[in-house]
Amino acid sequence: MNPEHQNSLLKVSGVSKFYGTRPGCLDVSFDLYPGEVLAIVGESGSGKTTLLNCISTRLMPTAGTVEYRMRNGRFGDLYRMSEAERRMLMRTDWGFVHQNPADGLRMTVSAGANVGERLMAVGNRHYGDIRQTATKWLDRVEISEDRIDDQPRAFSGGMRQRLQIARNLVTGPRLVFMDEPTGGLDVSVQARLLDLVRGLVNDLGLAAIVVTHDLAVARLLSHRIMVMKDGHVIEQGLTDRVLDDPREPYTQLLVSSILQV
Repeated sequence: MNPEHQNSLLKVSGVSKFYGTRPGCLDVSFDLYPGEVLAIVGESGSGKTTLLNCISTRLMPTAGTVEYRMRNGRFGDLYRMSEAERRMLMRTDWGFVHQNPADGLRMTVSAGANVGERLMAVGNRHYGDIRQTATKWLDRVEISEDRIDDQPRAFSGGMRQRLQIARNLVTGPRLVFMDEPTGGLDVSVQARLLDLVRGLVNDLGLAAIVVTHDLAVARLLSHRIMVMKDGHVIEQGLTDRVLDDPREPYTQLLVSSILQV
C-alpha cells in the first residue's frame, strides 16, 4: 500500500461520471483522513454534488474507485459491495445531511422516532433506552424534550435540519456527507446551525465531506478545500491557504465574490 494511504479513512481514485457525453465530474482523486473535514466548493454546475453522490454511493460513477476503511481496518471497495452492505454502511457508519431536511427525515413520524429508527438499525430494541437516547440527542441539537413526540412537519426549517443532524449522528458514524447543509435557511439560523455542526464534528472526531457554494461555510467548517469547475478539481489545499492566497484565477474570482455562485 502506498504509505500516504495507510491512515486514510476514504480513498477516492480517478472518479468520473458522465451523463451521456456530458461530464459531471472528471478524474477526481483524494484521500480523506479520520477527523478531517473536506469542503468541496464551486459554482452551480461545477460537479460538486455529482462528486458527492458518487463518493457516497448514491450515484454509480462511470469510472474510478472509492474505498472505505471498514471497522475491521480493511478497505472495502464500495462498488464491489452488495447493495445490502452499502445500505447498512449508510444506516450505521455513515451519515448524509441533505440540503432539504425533508429528504432526510420521515415527516409523518415523531422527532423521537426519526432518531430512534437509526438506533434500531444498529440493533437497539429496548424502547426506554431508545427514547432516552433520542431525548439526549434532541437536547444536543437544541430541540427541547417536550417536542420529542411532535412530527417534523410542525418544525421550522432550522429545527428540521437540526433533527436531521441528530438522526444522522446518533449511531456514532465515522463519516458524514453534507450537501449544502445551510442552504435555504435565514442568515441568523445558518450561523446557529454552523456553530452547532462545528461543535459536534469537533467533539465527536467526525470526518466529513461538505458540499457548499458558500465560502464562509467552507472556512468555518473545513480543514481542507477542493475547488471544482466544469467537473475538474482545479485547486485544493488547506482551507485558509486556498481562501487567503488562491492561485487559480477562478478561485480568485470565487473568493472576491465577483463570480455569482
